[in-house]
Amino acid sequence: MIDNDLDDVERVVAYGMNPQAHRYSPLDKLNRDTVKHLTPAWAFSFGGEKQRGQESFTLVHNGVIYVTGSYSRMWAVDARTGKRLWQYEHRLPEGIMPCCDVVNRGAALYDDLVIFGTLDAQLVALDRETGRVRWRDRIADFRAGYSYTAAPMIANDLLITGNSGGEFGAIGEIQARNPRTGEMVWRRPVIEGHMGTLPDGSETMTGTLNATWEGEAWKTGGGAPWLGGTYDPELNLIYFGTGNPAPWNAHSRPGDNLYSSSTLALDADTGEIVWHYQTTPNDHWDYDGVNELVLFDMEKGGETIKAAAKADRNGFFYVLNRETGELLLAEKFVNHVTWAEGIDLETGRPIETGARPGNPAATDGDRGESVTVAPAFLGGKNWNHMSYSQRTGLFYIPSNEWEMEIWNEPVTYRRGAAFLGAGFTIKPIYDDKIGVLRAMDPKTGEIQWEVPNRTPLWSSILTTAGGLVFYGTPEGYLKAVDDETGEELWKFQTGSGVVGQPVTWTMDGEQYVAVVSGWGGAVPLWGGEVAPLVRDISQGGMLWVFNFPKKRPSVGDYSGVDGSRAHLSTARRFSFGKTL
Repeated sequence: MIDNDLDDVERVVAYGMNPQAHRYSPLDKLNRDTVKHLTPAWAFSFGGEKQRGQESFTLVHNGVIYVTGSYSRMWAVDARTGKRLWQYEHRLPEGIMPCCDVVNRGAALYDDLVIFGTLDAQLVALDRETGRVRWRDRIADFRAGYSYTAAPMIANDLLITGNSGGEFGAIGEIQARNPRTGEMVWRRPVIEGHMGTLPDGSETMTGTLNATWEGEAWKTGGGAPWLGGTYDPELNLIYFGTGNPAPWNAHSRPGDNLYSSSTLALDADTGEIVWHYQTTPNDHWDYDGVNELVLFDMEKGGETIKAAAKADRNGFFYVLNRETGELLLAEKFVNHVTWAEGIDLETGRPIETGARPGNPAATDGDRGESVTVAPAFLGGKNWNHMSYSQRTGLFYIPSNEWEMEIWNEPVTYRRGAAFLGAGFTIKPIYDDKIGVLRAMDPKTGEIQWEVPNRTPLWSSILTTAGGLVFYGTPEGYLKAVDDETGEELWKFQTGSGVVGQPVTWTMDGEQYVAVVSGWGGAVPLWGGEVAPLVRDISQGGMLWVFNFPKKRPSVGDYSGVDGSRAHLSTARRFSFGKTL
């Protein structure tokens, strides 16, 4: 069911709506002509005072929605009425150290279980019917800086996870478990020199010791694969992006620092690395490489290529052969990229401009020479996912235009403490926009259209066969635009910034759209000069569900494209988990 999630429009059981992460739906009842009739069906409040960034992806199965929230919480909600069926709230210990807000991005369904990760780096498997704990296991020790915020993935009948914690020197690792029991099957560290475990219990080293890390820097090398992965059932390959090397001060770790800031293809049976592609060697700017690798087939030159695409934090859009890792295309997807002129297609390496912060050891002070570089470390695109439309063959990318001043500082590793060795300030580049939704052709790298937004875009994208692109804004709107032109067709004000992940499905003959609303994430924490632009956005925690009913409203029941102004006669069913 998970491998073929795209084929059944009455459910959403795979993160990204299929293992390839297309975030596309073949539904077309809701389309350019009818989206103006999209109406709130109900809304569910997460309640309490824990109203921080809500970045969850909702799963839908047998009329039940499973949604996670900030501070490691989960709910099961009746998809027809919004009634809470059960709630689980993880008991978090003192001293958790999440880098970039207390978010949770979703869960995984498997048989009669729903499984998610927690801020203290644990996995919890709950009974889908009751919410009771069936098993619990630790990914790593939170006291060493480890945490977990991604949605687990089911691939090859295994539960696949990464980890967070690169800013604390925590070593990135991809793990595979039996989803029924939590028992470890294999584990693969992503920094060379560390030992992984195979299914037979034997150990193998990742890479070659000291090949691209000097001395003992590899021991605290970071590289956290903190966003999750994608899966090709035919090739039986799992694809994961890896995070920044630690510390940020690259002068303390000469070399390419494999396999940080890279994309890895792993054998799903063993966890062994089949191929890798490093987007930012010897990363000086915290550009990570965790962005999702979206798998698709590309027709080019009369042949079908098993391709994959990635919009990297470093500002470049890459197309690779997903069988071999061969680089096929690399083009900018943001206007301002100043750390590199481009990507050498022969070597796959960036053509750097020399905009690296100075070595603090070369100065008399406590910091090296600063540089101004674009994009900022929050990236041309951060965690929020792009979408691939099978209808248009285009990718829809939630991008951001900003720059940063960055400098290096001396740093010494201490277990459980921040391990940066850098300072920074993020700055807007334009007066009228930071976020830009862009439609990009993966065959040519050309931008087909773009829609600017005053504040950063931090939600994921959904596309449909109805010619629609859904996305959210910090200003509180869920929006739908035309997939061929970017023209705005509908919007709804949710009351808090939308940094969640929209999904769609059908139920009882009606098409539904859901998204979580609740401002937060990394921008208000790390935004520098951008932060004042979002200072007054209200925090929140709400699951909004909209539908396109079989019996559509009469003419005049709506005012323009703003769905939040629906006439009361058609909004009677809107409730906070209750019937009015």
